[in-house]
Amino acid sequence: MQFALNEDQELFRKTIRDIADAKIAPRAAEIDETGEFPWDVFEVLKANDLLGLHVPEEFGGSGADSVTYAIFIEEVARACASSSLIPGVNKLGSMPILLAGSREQKARYLGEIARGEALISYCLTEPGSGSDSGAMKTTARLSDGEWVLNGTKRFITGAGVSKYYIVYAKTNADAGTRGISAFVVPSDAPGFAVGKHENKMGIRGSTTAEVIFSDCRIPADNLVGAEGEGFKIAMQALDHTRLTIGAQALGIAQGAYDFAREYAKERRQFDQPIASFQAIQFLLADMAMQIEASRLLTYQAAAMADSHHPDLGLHSAYAKCVASDVAMKVTTDAVQVLGGYGYVKEYPVERMMRDAKITQIYEGTNPIQRVVIARKILK
Repeated sequence: MQFALNEDQELFRKTIRDIADAKIAPRAAEIDETGEFPWDVFEVLKANDLLGLHVPEEFGGSGADSVTYAIFIEEVARACASSSLIPGVNKLGSMPILLAGSREQKARYLGEIARGEALISYCLTEPGSGSDSGAMKTTARLSDGEWVLNGTKRFITGAGVSKYYIVYAKTNADAGTRGISAFVVPSDAPGFAVGKHENKMGIRGSTTAEVIFSDCRIPADNLVGAEGEGFKIAMQALDHTRLTIGAQALGIAQGAYDFAREYAKERRQFDQPIASFQAIQFLLADMAMQIEASRLLTYQAAAMADSHHPDLGLHSAYAKCVASDVAMKVTTDAVQVLGGYGYVKEYPVERMMRDAKITQIYEGTNPIQRVVIARKILK
């Protein structure tokens, strides 16, 4: 059964697909080749008032529902996975403010994000703590009415282009995850620096780098939520945005499937299109089924986010885990459909295959998603 999108959502999909096909897809190969942040795509999203899609209207955004946002990410990722991280990371970085920020923080930061005046990144992972967030070493202490941060964050998406960073740091080293707090750190704060930029296999047009805090000083009111609530805020934010990675993976898979299907109808061997061979038909049939299953799980999780459903975390994990595994399989099979041509950069499926891999890793690896799911279903 097809997920029942309303008329506005269907129209929105068409609008975003038209924009992505015209303005983003033609740039995707070059973005991947150069590994440079696509500021022109940022300007396209800004010009169409899409950077504040998730921001409530009272703070200058569109106040779109989460299903609409998932469609947005899906359609941009179908054209270019790197470009889909511009809005994707913006939502991840701003979710802690939406969930736990003061009204003053929301008005200040969300307004800039909605107007396209600022991007915001999310700083949780460290060199020695990925899945184990409680092992983080970054610290924050109060000194003369300011927070002073020290430590290093690793694999931060958007580092170097973002104006603001949501940073998680230990304010009580002896309290485990209950000693973690969340802060907004502007890029011009004294003691803030961007470190090593990573040379990645995929999503090459999205910057990924270290963020370093050396006696980095920020105002006391840059604390988001209460002291010691950082880990809870981080996990709640991920419950809302993990499904966005599902949407990104879904878009990558859809793009690879669309290209492979059309290629199979045109490519001829033994005097007939390869789409007439059962082996190819079965590959395409499996792709179509798996993509549709991913879409239903992703949209369902998005709908649960809007209704504040208590099982959002479980269903967000379902969506992210299934959709990313499907994206990896579908893109691999798309390369197989194209044969030797699938392995060369003249065709987009090899890029899509490289881009798909990260969706199984970031915002919680898929093994961690299976841990989360197992704990919840066995609770």
